Amino acid sequence: MKRRHCLALIGLTGLPVQAALAAPAPGRLLGVTENLPPLNYLEDQRPQGFSVELLRLMAREAGLDLDLEVLPWQRAMQLAESRRDSILFSLTRSPEREAQFQWVGPIAQRRILIYKLASRTDLALTQLAELGDARIGVVRDSATDRALQAAGLRPGIELEQGLDDPTNVRKLLAGRMEYITLLDWAAAWHLRQLHLPYATLQVVMEHDVGKSYWYGLRPDADPAVVRRLQAALDTLRRDGRYEALKRRYFR
Repeated sequence: MKRRHCLALIGLTGLPVQAALAAPAPGRLLGVTENLPPLNYLEDQRPQGFSVELLRLMAREAGLDLDLEVLPWQRAMQLAESRRDSILFSLTRSPEREAQFQWVGPIAQRRILIYKLASRTDLALTQLAELGDARIGVVRDSATDRALQAAGLRPGIELEQGLDDPTNVRKLLAGRMEYITLLDWAAAWHLRQLHLPYATLQVVMEHDVGKSYWYGLRPDADPAVVRRLQAALDTLRRDGRYEALKRRYFR
């Protein structure tokens, strides 16, 4: 995460850097996230989504005040870097990131799957080497796009790159590609926006299913706040509120 632009802006205010990055007000958090429906997104200028609503419940349970921002991912990371009271989400927890955050979670499992239309009974795929002339839809420059290119698939040939998931779902429905990679939550969500059941798609392969989404607080965040948030999430899981919320977004 780059601090240069953030610190330059602080300098223009005439305030010392340390004052601008001063300790947060006790009992207040700034939740920072990106547009990744149905986990987190902006609708009618209001942050929405499963991870957003879950964090609101956690903050209330923990007795913490919460502000929320939905930004492009790079800006979200820069804002979280500049604020000691920040909590960044939804983060994929990985060995490379482990020391960068104090972790609260998990929020939900991260399951990236390869789908086809259930109506395409002529298609079968058990490994990427069987792809042949078929195409797989991916979001351009996403982690999945990079991983499939590293596996030897070529943009414009085996890979149909789209700007975002909704674009790719429409392409698949229009027959412009045979397969699509989607987070299972996102697959269910985008089909619901089109008034289609989840069964419109059929899973043909798992792509990346070994990770989960988490909330991440800065390494210098108050450990007591981290513990209170984790205890709140654990309570929500035990008393059924977590599952009730999940059913609203993934069914």
